[in-house]
Formats: sequence, structure tokens, C-alpha cells
Amino acid sequence: MPSTITRGQRFVLAAVCAVAVSTIYAIQPVLESAGGELGLAGPELGRLVAAGQLGYFAGLVLLVPLGDVLDRRTLIVGHLILTGTGAAITSLAPGGMAAGAGLALAGLFAVVVQITVAYVAATSPPGERGRNIGTVTSGVVLGILGVRLLAGVLGDSLGWRSVYAVLAVLCLALALLARLTLHPDVRPARARYRDVLATAGRLVATDRLLLGRGLIAFFLFASFGTLWSGLALPLGAAPWHFGTTVIGLFGLAGLIGAVAAARAGSWADAGHAHAVTGWSLALLAVSWTLTAWTSPGLWPLIAGVVLLDFAVQAVHVSNQHLLTAAHPERSSSVIGAYMAFYSLGSALGATTTTWAYAAAGWRASCLLGAAYAVAALAVWALARRTVAPEDGVTGRAGGTAFRLHSARRPLHRRSV
Repeated sequence: MPSTITRGQRFVLAAVCAVAVSTIYAIQPVLESAGGELGLAGPELGRLVAAGQLGYFAGLVLLVPLGDVLDRRTLIVGHLILTGTGAAITSLAPGGMAAGAGLALAGLFAVVVQITVAYVAATSPPGERGRNIGTVTSGVVLGILGVRLLAGVLGDSLGWRSVYAVLAVLCLALALLARLTLHPDVRPARARYRDVLATAGRLVATDRLLLGRGLIAFFLFASFGTLWSGLALPLGAAPWHFGTTVIGLFGLAGLIGAVAAARAGSWADAGHAHAVTGWSLALLAVSWTLTAWTSPGLWPLIAGVVLLDFAVQAVHVSNQHLLTAAHPERSSSVIGAYMAFYSLGSALGATTTTWAYAAAGWRASCLLGAAYAVAALAVWALARRTVAPEDGVTGRAGGTAFRLHSARRPLHRRSV
């Protein structure tokens, strides 16, 4: 498929990613106020956060493979409408069960993010794939972190429900904009949905690249979720007692780190994705030593947040670049399978950080986050035994070996 993505279309696609993913993470900075109104407390708050993540996981398994079957533009439009419906249900929920159902529905169709990334990967030439993916996925980070500021301000001024009302409107507006600005995803032939699901399952079981990068993503986003699902708890407690607006401002620190990692896609295009993954995961582990210190001042915590989000974005972009380059003909299925690991990791982090905080405070949550980071680093180190850092990565799927070289050399495919 020829490259047809313009700068304006990249902006629309990045906005789609930002708004869709916001519906999952907007609950975190207003968690206590939402829980108080809905009658939830303690570990139940973690389950409220996890509802969106589990819905997201189901969507990754069942809906993202549709991108290899149907017109991705049509899927982007439809998924945005249904994501907005879930956000609207959440904003009107009378109790915790209804709110959880709304969050799960929004999460189920927020996988429009992965449909969007697959659309970008399919329309980008090999030498620009990493850069374009990096640009569009920057919208994901903007959504995850920027919505904290939006939710904080709206939560303090209009209440937590207004956050989801605004997101519902934005989803519907973007659905219309995507329909008007994006080109149809025309492909000469498409696989059957049943076959695509079966292929995705076989890839997870047999492809070393997908399994390795998926496990890295699982622990990476468990660490990420540990921070961002739990940070509002110590900041809202003594001695700080911050409101949702101030807590939301901490998302700006995360944005600084994520923006600083914008070149990760270009590094991947140049053949450095494996090395970038290694030192970024090491940086992630180190960041927790700063994040644990919340007294007497918050500057170490802020520095830790910047480093953590830089590391997470660098690894995430590198992972997606490698996988879509190795499997260009099934990018939706591969991204969906990869992001299933991401979703489970995020849900694990969201659930366990509230448990650790309730049991032993913020230091325990930080120790947990660091342990997840070290586990991701260990997976990367084990993968080095079968992957040559200078040449790229080798995976196996369906009896074919793939070797990804730098952008200065073509992608070769060798039969085993």
C-alpha cells in the first residue's frame, strides 16, 4: 500500500490515539473522588481502574485482528463512536458496577489506538515507519499523561463525571473528522477473521520476537501502571493533601519525559532498537529510586517521573517498530497480540499498587514498580543470547525466519 499519510492526517491519528486512550486512564487522578461518590474504597478502587484495562485486553484479542480483515478507516470511525458511548455511560453511572461497565466498554473499543498504529505502519515506507509510529504513538502518551491534567482541573471544578462527558464528545467529534480526512484502507485481498485469530495465537506461541517483546511490554507497563495508578494516593494524603488539579499537574512531568523520547522511532529506523531497549529498561529501574522519595521535597519524585516516562516511551516505540517491520502483512494482528501483554501488565500494576500502598505505603509501591522494571530488563538480557544487537532481531513464525536490519539495509526474509 503506498504511503499516503500527510502531516494533517498524522495529527488526526495522533489525536485519535490521545482521546481514545484517555478514556482508560482518566479515572486515575480522580480515583478517590469517584470512589467516594460511587461507594468504593481501598482495593475496590484498584478494580475500578482495572475494569478499563480488562476491557482493553478483550478488545486487543477480539477486535484488533479485524484490522487485517476490514477497512481500517471504517474501524477507526466505528470504534471511536463506541468508545464515546462507554465514556458517556461512565459519566452517568449511578454506582460502581455501572461505572465499571462503562469503563470496560470504553476500554474494549479504545483499541482503536492499535488499529490506528497498524494503519500508520501499513501506509509508511520502511525508512519512515519508526518515525511515523513514534509521531502517532506520541498521542498515546499525550493522552495517558495529559488527561491527568484535564481530569484534575475538571475534577476540582465540575466533578469527576465531567471528565468522561468531555471525552465522550471528543470521541464523537474525532470519529467525524477521521471519516472526512483519512483515506480508505484499500487492500487487494484480506484474510478471514477466523484465520487471523488463529494466526495471532500461533504467533504468540511460536514467534520469539513477539513473545520476547510482549513479555517486556507486560513488565514495562506493570511498572508504568504501578506509578500512575498509585501516585494520587500518597499525593492526596499527609503531608501534601493535594487536590486533583495539583495531582494532575504531575502528568506534565511525565509528558516532558515522553517528549524527550520522541527520537526513539528514528533510533529504531537506524537499527538501534535493541540497544535502546536495554539502556531504557535500566533507566526505568533506576527511576524508582527517585520516585520513592516524597519528603522533605518532591523534586526527586518529579525527576523519577520524567525518567520513567522517557524509558517507557522509548521501549514502547522500539517494540512496535520491530514487530510491524518483521510482520508487515499482519501488522494489526501482531500489534493486537503485543498490546494484550501491555494491557495485562497495566491491569496488574493498577491492581497491585493499591494493594501495596494499603499494606505498607508508597515505598512498598515503589519497590513493586522497581521489581517489574528489573523483570523486564531480565527478559531483554535473556533475549540477547539469541539476538544480535548490531543486526537487529530474529523471530520465527509459520516456518519463516525474519531478520530486521537497519534502515540503510533492506528487510530480508530467509526460509529456514
